Amino acid sequence: MDWLPEDKMSGTLVGRAWIPDGGAAQPAGPSVVALRADGVFDLSQSVPTMSGLLESADPAALVRATPGRYAGSVDTLFHNSRQPNGNAEGLHFLAPCDLQVIKAAGVTFASSLVERVIEEQAKGDAIQAEAIRGRVMELLGGSLASLVPGSAKAQQLKELLVRQGLWSQYLEVGIGPDAEVFTKGPVLASVGTGAEIGIHPGSAWNNPEPEVVLAVNSRGEIQGATLGNDVNLRDFEGRSALLLGKAKDNNASCAIGPFIRLFDNTFSLDDVRRCTVSLDVRGPDGFVLRGESSMSQISRDPLDLVRQTLGPHHQYPDGFMLFLGTMFAPTQDRGAAGSGFTHHVGDVVTISSPKLGALVNTVNLSDRITPWTFGLQAFFTNLMARGLLSNR
Repeated sequence: MDWLPEDKMSGTLVGRAWIPDGGAAQPAGPSVVALRADGVFDLSQSVPTMSGLLESADPAALVRATPGRYAGSVDTLFHNSRQPNGNAEGLHFLAPCDLQVIKAAGVTFASSLVERVIEEQAKGDAIQAEAIRGRVMELLGGSLASLVPGSAKAQQLKELLVRQGLWSQYLEVGIGPDAEVFTKGPVLASVGTGAEIGIHPGSAWNNPEPEVVLAVNSRGEIQGATLGNDVNLRDFEGRSALLLGKAKDNNASCAIGPFIRLFDNTFSLDDVRRCTVSLDVRGPDGFVLRGESSMSQISRDPLDLVRQTLGPHHQYPDGFMLFLGTMFAPTQDRGAAGSGFTHHVGDVVTISSPKLGALVNTVNLSDRITPWTFGLQAFFTNLMARGLLSNR
């Protein structure tokens, strides 16, 4: 598996990694790192936090101008991160964000919109979903693909669906004027590539949600992009939208990485708009699921989603990471006919895109994964112990 972009190190790649203990002068801890052709470089002496880096006027230029301290080879970083839960004592990837709030936009692709309506109609029952899918698709046809949310045509479709008894809160955010934007998880709770991702032990119908994730600063400026897995419990959310928090926010239920590709002369927002995202799931039972989607099919432009997240109505002083939504809602039967797809423990999930590399995680139950304990207090205590907050 090549975890790097197709153009390798030509772009400006930054992430966060656990830097091993280097003695009394260099205690172990999380650091902002640059991935370069000649290795991984710890930038923490100049840039203690990823949030702070993204607040700079030109993050890519700052990274290029900061030599940093050599931390190890890129091969070592990726190798250690492949180990179960990473190599806890060695150099390994963390999620590439720290103080940013993790936000997510939902129902931004027509295909996933249809599946959300089906989830709600089926009340979380995967067996009923197939029959409902046929009815919904008969009414909607292909009309959603070119539908502009909030338009007159969208309003006409809404009126039709209301008359048919199929209007849904998901359709409201999918084709109405206001996007669904929610908080996916707490600051510092996301896991990086190579780590286990968590499924709530009470869920029997769930799936990965491969997405492009924007790195946005406090001024609403998009500084780069990465990949993410917005792990979702279809049965929980299908029973009630009020269970969204329980469906979305569990131990290790959010993976981001492997790194942020900063905007520079090799990568821009237009590249994000044109990119394809691939999904590959390989189970211990021999099951294989593959799919590919194009960001060109998104119903709301990334800039619009950022504007709906941050503005006079809501500020994010440390910036935010914004999941842009997914068009993947796997329906391929994994067991009995009509049962649909759900994860098994041990599934290896790979989310990739040519300019963003690959995010690879293994599925486990949230209560079996090592508990999350490294929160804000531990983070700042560690930065202080390493002398990274002095005179700042």
